[in-house]
Amino acid sequence: MVDQVVEFVAMGAPPVLARAIEEHARGRGAVSVLLVPWESDRVTLRMAVTLVKSDGWAIEHANLGTVTLTELGDGRTRVAVLAHPVEGDHPERAQFGSLLAVLGRQIQGRFEVGANAGQAT
Repeated sequence: MVDQVVEFVAMGAPPVLARAIEEHARGRGAVSVLLVPWESDRVTLRMAVTLVKSDGWAIEHANLGTVTLTELGDGRTRVAVLAHPVEGDHPERAQFGSLLAVLGRQIQGRFEVGANAGQAT
């Protein structure tokens, strides 16, 4: 089951917002947002949100959810952050939902029309 974390409208085209969201998430360190262009079309761009942990040579990826950017016209884009269930018996499973919720709220606070920044630059 997929749960919606946040949904809002931002100013800017999906590719511009995707880059800005990716830079924002990269600044967090623990969560990386990966652009998934093969799941996109001319009005919708999807990005997978993955938790990346490394320990020496081992790198572990856990899919937390998806950021979907849908062009609405007039320079506006609908941003939806969706949580996906984490499969398996991961020891930090309970934290995954809260990580995505925090990221979703941060993205909303930064990019939502009418929020402090209101626009991706």
